[in-house]
Amino acid sequence: MNLPRVAIVGRPNVGKSSLFNRLAGRRLAIVEPTAGVTRDRIEAEVTLGRRPFVAVDTGGIGLVDEEGLAALVQTQIDHAIETADVLVFVVDARDGITPLDREIAERFRGIEKPLVLVANKGETSGARIAAGEFHALGLGEPRVVSALDGHGLDELVARIVRLLPKAERTRKRKEEAPLRLAIVGRRNAGKSTLVNRLAGEERVIVSDVPGTTRDAVDVEVEFEGKRLVVIDTAGLRRRKSIQHAIDLFSLARASRAIRRADVVLHLFDCTDEISEVDKHLADEIVKLRKPCVLGANKWDLAGDADPGRFRGYLDAKLPGLSFAPVSFLSAQSGFHVKETIGLAFELHDQAGARVPTTELNAALEAARTERVPRARGGEPKLYYATQVGVRPPTVLVFVNHRRLFGDAYDRFLQKRLREATPWAEVPIRLVYRERVRTRPKVRA
Repeated sequence: MNLPRVAIVGRPNVGKSSLFNRLAGRRLAIVEPTAGVTRDRIEAEVTLGRRPFVAVDTGGIGLVDEEGLAALVQTQIDHAIETADVLVFVVDARDGITPLDREIAERFRGIEKPLVLVANKGETSGARIAAGEFHALGLGEPRVVSALDGHGLDELVARIVRLLPKAERTRKRKEEAPLRLAIVGRRNAGKSTLVNRLAGEERVIVSDVPGTTRDAVDVEVEFEGKRLVVIDTAGLRRRKSIQHAIDLFSLARASRAIRRADVVLHLFDCTDEISEVDKHLADEIVKLRKPCVLGANKWDLAGDADPGRFRGYLDAKLPGLSFAPVSFLSAQSGFHVKETIGLAFELHDQAGARVPTTELNAALEAARTERVPRARGGEPKLYYATQVGVRPPTVLVFVNHRRLFGDAYDRFLQKRLREATPWAEVPIRLVYRERVRTRPKVRA
């Protein structure tokens, strides 16, 4: 179902992202005093007043930045305005009308779309009184709100809902949840280029300037009849290189994207060396037990590089992901992009597979026969196993003493289970539990 769209627009630093986060009910966009933090279009499906719609956060109109991205940001804003059903024009109640506000208002007067004028930062009675001057923009009565403390939000939501196009009456059908694919990697690995290719449009800004993407941007696309939400994340750099709050927010957003993803595509430039950032991301993926595709991007520039040798290089640099499949692709040309996304769906299916207890115990017995656990302080014994969960596949293993089973044997057992089950390329979680023996009652 195509939901109506509400675009939040205005000059830089008037609180658009704060208002977007309020409407979405969670922190999706970075909020920071520096002008120009938001660059891409950030979207979120929300339901307010019993009406679902897509809220769209945009960059600041008239942004002047030293990185030469203003024109690219404006392209994203223009697209948001063009596709919106309702426009929310945000101004700063404390600043009063600025020349840039007047320019933007002049543009909007020529657009035949419902518009709500919002005077944000109306925390004080003085700011709320001063907001009356925005009548002069000729865009109707300003709605005075405070995205900071929620003042006036209920009235604003009611106004937006009234302006939405009438809802289409359609029979509700249960839709399969989309696969959430987080694309992570160091700066300039080609993440945004890949997102745009999947979306079929310039959905996120692509630039040679490192760090162009700062937020985690969710983009929903259709892949061969299946729903896919691609999460484009900020490119990470070494912690020693983090300069200010924006980088810290981006780092947190990338980590959160991995946590809420079903599958992670760890993308890297195959013409460059695996960095400490790549190792940090791999550790995070392993810790959270997420299925992962290792994406060797820009393979068309790798010359006569040998895939087998490159796989060995990755295993040496990222040993914790030695079971993860590698896809050699080019986001720029489209080479193997479809196969890469198909592989992500395959991993999702693997992680959701259930294995009969008899098969698990046959694999457990084979592993025990091959290699007996060795430990100080007792003789480790494996009794039996059963699957208790999926995504990640979780196996409960009954033993005599948990302390006798260390990390080395855990890794060995996971490897043998991957070889004997459908979980060949996904992480497995083993939970060791001591078997409790009950003593027979002695009758007097």
